[in-house]
Amino acid sequence: MNRTLTLNGHEAAVLAKAAFMAGLDHDEAEGLRACATVLLCDPHDVLFEEGDKAAYFYCVLSGYIRLYRHNGDGRQADIRICEPGDSFAECLIHTAETYRYGAQAMDHAVLARFHIPKVRLLLEERPRIGKAIMRSLSLHLISTMECLASDRMQTAPQRVANYLLTHCVEDGAAASLRLPFPKNLLARKLGLAPEALSRAFSTLKTRGVTVRGRAIAISDINVLRQI
Repeated sequence: MNRTLTLNGHEAAVLAKAAFMAGLDHDEAEGLRACATVLLCDPHDVLFEEGDKAAYFYCVLSGYIRLYRHNGDGRQADIRICEPGDSFAECLIHTAETYRYGAQAMDHAVLARFHIPKVRLLLEERPRIGKAIMRSLSLHLISTMECLASDRMQTAPQRVANYLLTHCVEDGAAASLRLPFPKNLLARKLGLAPEALSRAFSTLKTRGVTVRGRAIAISDINVLRQI
């Protein structure tokens, strides 16, 4: 379902903090928002498929979006799990005319959907917006390089430990966090099969990590850092 770009306070705050909005003045930000509508998605809704004509780029305001590719025999591979504040497909403003991957909502999600032809015209009038989008693309590239390095250099327990260390709340030597999504989505984010994630948590249990549903407790964060 689409609606005009009328955002609640939380959605507006998420959009304002998106990388491609950073540093824009009021008029520039308003001009970019004028190119957008809001898209409401139910779980498993497909936004677009690989090869579809590219008409929009997106910013996630709530929920989670899965980006994926598939091969000829129907197998799929996740490329990225987008969280609130993440954007995707803005590279198509300057390059290809078709999407290079598919996008699917993992749960109920709200997105700002920017019409690419309108944005292209806006860039001619306000080139600073183009620089902001290029900055966002640079951050995407850095993130991709970090992900590739992690895939090649870290074991599954190390990937999970790194996620816990970067998202937990410390309380002295201990720490804790509550996953904002199911563990199967965490597996997708880390590029792991669900059974590999389960084995990783079993390994981390010997290092003081306790998992109860989405609640995770770390008895000694310094021990976890040594993984």
